Amino acid sequence: MTDFGQVNADWTEIAVTIRAEDTDRAGDIAQMVVPYGIYIEDYSHLEEEAMEIAHIDLIDEELLKKDRTKSVIHVYISPEDNPAEAVSFLTERFQAEGIWNEIASANCAEEDWINNWKKYFKPIPVGERLLVRPMWEDEYDAGDRVVLHLEPGLAFGTGTHETTRLCMELLEKYVKPGDTLLDMGCGSGILSVAGLLLGAQRAVGVDIDALAVKTAIANAETNSVGDRFTGICGNLAEKVTGQFDIVVANIVADIVILLTQDAPRFMKPDTVYIMSGIIDTREDDVLACLAEKFELIDRREEKGWVALAAKLKEA
Repeated sequence: MTDFGQVNADWTEIAVTIRAEDTDRAGDIAQMVVPYGIYIEDYSHLEEEAMEIAHIDLIDEELLKKDRTKSVIHVYISPEDNPAEAVSFLTERFQAEGIWNEIASANCAEEDWINNWKKYFKPIPVGERLLVRPMWEDEYDAGDRVVLHLEPGLAFGTGTHETTRLCMELLEKYVKPGDTLLDMGCGSGILSVAGLLLGAQRAVGVDIDALAVKTAIANAETNSVGDRFTGICGNLAEKVTGQFDIVVANIVADIVILLTQDAPRFMKPDTVYIMSGIIDTREDDVLACLAEKFELIDRREEKGWVALAAKLKEA
């Protein structure tokens, strides 16, 4: 598990310039890369917002000189992550969405934002039965909810992102006592742990990022389900065997499409396959890849993100 207080090496700042009208979509994609640290410069509505928020019409000249037609998304990548991989991901996703962009990167020293983001991550209820509690938050009222204690470290999956919440809601609906679960691209392990807390007997989480797997194992242990969780670092097809009652993939549309080709061999006839990380503009592509072997049984959508649940068609 990563200790933010011990990070001394330089971080990498990636600055992505996009058209102002694409800010929301591009920001959502950037959030998938590093949900723990981005900020967006958007001056397209500078005068209106200054009047609305501060009730003033006197604006600094330097701000007035900013290009109103463009926005800049600043993404910060930790030393444990691969900045080149992040740039590749962003380039591919923006191209797929038809978003014009210019990407530049530079090193930047560790700043207060490394810990500052934590103050915005509060205990949050998810679905009807779960409460996600960051480890640094001691004041919370769980009521009748099961508490999922989480230290996301630098791995994706805090429960604050729509894609993760949608997955957890579907897990709540479909996980049955005694189920086995395969979490493809497990990140922080939040979905595996949620499945176990909801009644699954065993979960396997696989990720190509060794840091993510280490974080997932630690989070399973923190929630007293470590003996029922197996974390695997590597390629899904090469490292995982067996069949599961629940298979979940919260990644991005292109990878979901790729994994769907392999997924049936990990499934029983009645396995529920949950997919998320799908931008609504790519939903049809995912549905097309499902059409031959799967039937859709559920769909959730929030703020342009889609989660799907499917089962194998009867032979």
